[in-house]
Amino acid sequence: MKERNRCEACAKRASCTDQETKKNCLEERMGRIKHKILIASGKGGVGKSTVTVNMAKALRNRGFEVGILDADITGPNIPKLLGIEDQRMSPSPEGLTPGNAHGIKVASMALTLPGKDSAIVWRGPMKIAAIKQFLETVNWGDLDFLLVDLPPGTSDEPISVIQLLLGLDGAIIVTTPQEVSLLDSRKAVNMAKSMKVPVLGIVENMSGLCCPHCGEVINIFSTGGGKRAAEELGVPFLGAVPIDPEVSALGDKGIPFVEMETKASSSFEEIVKKVLDEVVPVK
Repeated sequence: MKERNRCEACAKRASCTDQETKKNCLEERMGRIKHKILIASGKGGVGKSTVTVNMAKALRNRGFEVGILDADITGPNIPKLLGIEDQRMSPSPEGLTPGNAHGIKVASMALTLPGKDSAIVWRGPMKIAAIKQFLETVNWGDLDFLLVDLPPGTSDEPISVIQLLLGLDGAIIVTTPQEVSLLDSRKAVNMAKSMKVPVLGIVENMSGLCCPHCGEVINIFSTGGGKRAAEELGVPFLGAVPIDPEVSALGDKGIPFVEMETKASSSFEEIVKKVLDEVVPVK
């Protein structure tokens, strides 16, 4: 019975068959990951997945071993943004082999579907079960960072991930300058606080338009809302990333924008530094 409950035995089947074994699998795999960070938002369309991908690549560029769990089961965009839509996760003796892009390990429903246009028409319990299975069976190996791209909102999936991932370093909340987004970002911050998850800070994405001709940032929306919200809620403000026409084009090609020299990438590098100072302080 003891042998059966070891994660290695479970991994030979690439799946677990009882609750005790599943718990052991989860603890075994998560124990090999030093830092776990949630990327969350109160609403969709704020660029949360883009922030996740570029955070992962910026960390990888610094020599860290990084993985991304795409926890948005019905809207998995991470493989598209990394250019690995044609990859598929596959079972192995050690568990599910994640996808790989730019040296980043990736687990996503998009890497299990027969086609990129396939729809996941599931209710909450099935989505939660899929997230749990990814955590229990994906062979992440030894990682410095696991970034979890949460679905927007404060409902079932984000709650379940927080409950499953013990020892979270914290959450990064992504918003845009519009008041409707800021309103929902406050809810995401309060959800994290209520569940005892440290809030590493707020990122204001799409903060002004970077002119492709002169490089000047034009505030087509209101600006500074993310910083004000952070001050009101008593959490750090990590920084603002302007809208850059190159960002969208690079994302469509599966290239993280931190690979290029743009206003968006320079702003983002400052955000990454602040996160590292908080999570991996220099001794």
